Amino acid sequence: MSTEELLLDVRALRKYFPVRKGLLQRTVAQVKAVDGVDLAVRTGETLGLVGESGCGKTTTGRAILRLTEPTSGEILYRGRDSTGDPDQAMTDVVTATPEQMKLLRRDMQIIFQDPYSSLNPRMTVAEIVAEPLQIQGLMTRSEREARAVELLGAVGLSPDHARRYPHEFSGGQRQRIGIARALALRPKLVVADEPVSALDVSIQAQVINLLQDLQEQFGLTYLFIAHDLSVVKHISNRVAVMYLGKIVELAGTRELFGNPKHPYTEALMSAVPVADPDFKVERILLEGDVPSPVNPPSGCHFHPRCRYAKDICKVEVPAYRAVGQDHFASCHRADELSLYGLKSS
Repeated sequence: MSTEELLLDVRALRKYFPVRKGLLQRTVAQVKAVDGVDLAVRTGETLGLVGESGCGKTTTGRAILRLTEPTSGEILYRGRDSTGDPDQAMTDVVTATPEQMKLLRRDMQIIFQDPYSSLNPRMTVAEIVAEPLQIQGLMTRSEREARAVELLGAVGLSPDHARRYPHEFSGGQRQRIGIARALALRPKLVVADEPVSALDVSIQAQVINLLQDLQEQFGLTYLFIAHDLSVVKHISNRVAVMYLGKIVELAGTRELFGNPKHPYTEALMSAVPVADPDFKVERILLEGDVPSPVNPPSGCHFHPRCRYAKDICKVEVPAYRAVGQDHFASCHRADELSLYGLKSS
């Protein structure tokens, strides 16, 4: 992949949370929420990030935007220079100055998971949508109000909604307001943190279709975080699978769903409902609980729950390597794994 294609290049990203105990609150351990994540996001694509609850998806998204300060790593982003024009050099978000971060905020926005708690109940919808413009010192007040009304129209709301308050809207409408706010500064990258998981199924489809329409209209790039694989399959160009703070597999959507090369991905795929009564899929039930990120297993973190684990899996961390064209996985037996089984035992 050429560097010109990249909008975001995440390298060895880590976020550890200290565990403190005792009267003096000494650090006795670290919760390794994100533990060496590598991600490359191409301009204009939708990269899905999936995994079980607690695997570190949301923390990864927030760390990329520096809403949560990373412990270590590099987050290289192709942003804008001091004049606001596109910058050909990539800026490290981790080491960016406050002045650089203010410019980067124009390009990097987030859609929060919960549409109920992410909106200020004391502000009107117009004030909520226009607030990013006010913080950045852009436009006059009347121009900001006009921009807010324009964005509400783009997300399927009417100008009459601009003077109302968040409590007057349904969950789906509130999420549309959150989307409009995220688009106020015309960003390039939008981190969508499970944007439809709190919505009814009928509303989910409407919001997903809206996100796709807005991507085409505004030239957006999405990092789409979710645990619903059917949603991810519908919207994503590529999919990264995360387990216990690490990326264990990454591939194009069709390749990943048709030819998973990691046992964890294989188990997730087997749980996806298929709308064909004649198509039988072996359901793979993962045994045991998700290990604690405070004390992850040695070797491959997945080996205690893997039905294909060998002795090497218990002691040696598998390399994250290419197992096909634009297909990467970290599994000692990836070359043997075929859909729902091994080619050889």
